[in-house]
Amino acid sequence: MRNHSAVTMFILLGLTNDPQLEIFIFIFLFISYMLSVIGNLTIISLILVDSHLKTAMYFFLQNFSFLEISLTTACVPPYLYAISSGDRTITTKACFSQIFFIVLFAATDFFLLAVMSYDRYVAICKPLYYVTIMDSRVCRNLILCCWVSGLLIILPPLGLILHLDFCDSVIDHFYCDASPLLKNSCSDTWSIEQLVIVCAVLTFIMTLVCIVLSYIYIVRTILRLPSVQQKKKAFSTCSSHMIVVSIMYGSCIFIYVKPSAKDEVAINKAVSVLAISVAPLLNPFIYTLRNKQVKQSFHDILRRLAFLSEKY
Repeated sequence: MRNHSAVTMFILLGLTNDPQLEIFIFIFLFISYMLSVIGNLTIISLILVDSHLKTAMYFFLQNFSFLEISLTTACVPPYLYAISSGDRTITTKACFSQIFFIVLFAATDFFLLAVMSYDRYVAICKPLYYVTIMDSRVCRNLILCCWVSGLLIILPPLGLILHLDFCDSVIDHFYCDASPLLKNSCSDTWSIEQLVIVCAVLTFIMTLVCIVLSYIYIVRTILRLPSVQQKKKAFSTCSSHMIVVSIMYGSCIFIYVKPSAKDEVAINKAVSVLAISVAPLLNPFIYTLRNKQVKQSFHDILRRLAFLSEKY
């Protein structure tokens, strides 16, 4: 049995062994990555420069866009480099670092979605007190709580994983993930696997309960509104958030509700691409196309740029 120090590198198998399919995957991931970064940076920039987008909702959206960029950047560029260079190896330190940042950003994402649902609850159910309740200090504290919660989710299992002995170096994924990594261990990983499941389920259930409760109260309030126009306006303010929540939690359900052990790896890879590459690409379009204020801000910025280009 080899000890932990014997394995200094891991080999990531990636999404496929087919060279032609790998070219298609490279092009798809590269384009989706660039578009997602540009889209989310656009949202961050619009909220920074537009005084009309200084409410709590847009503050949370700005942080959400930052997390989306961070999550996809932690996974996609290293895999694109591996495809282009042909070097599938990754050092153990880099692998553990990648796990840390991926789980941190993903867990923080979920907690932030719960905070955003609470923000929508206050805006619709307590509109007269919205500015008072969701002031800048409260918003900053909520963001801090999201990051601290993400850290508390990743640190216990990762601390145990760092002390494992590894006998094999092959990881059947396109990035370092805890589940395939643990299969390479010579040590007994049962307790760590259970801890990983507990942390994942805890994050999933806690945030989902907050979101469901918020929307129960939101729907009850909306149904009591007297006019159809008011109901449509209220629903429209929540529609973008509900779509993003559906994508995020739908991805998790597909990962953890596995049809069979045979299909487990393939499904996990496919859903991981959806969560890490496709979702960050869709989110800017979801929030801009369904939000009049963001669209108006975007059009105003374009008009200013056009005016400046004509002037000079």
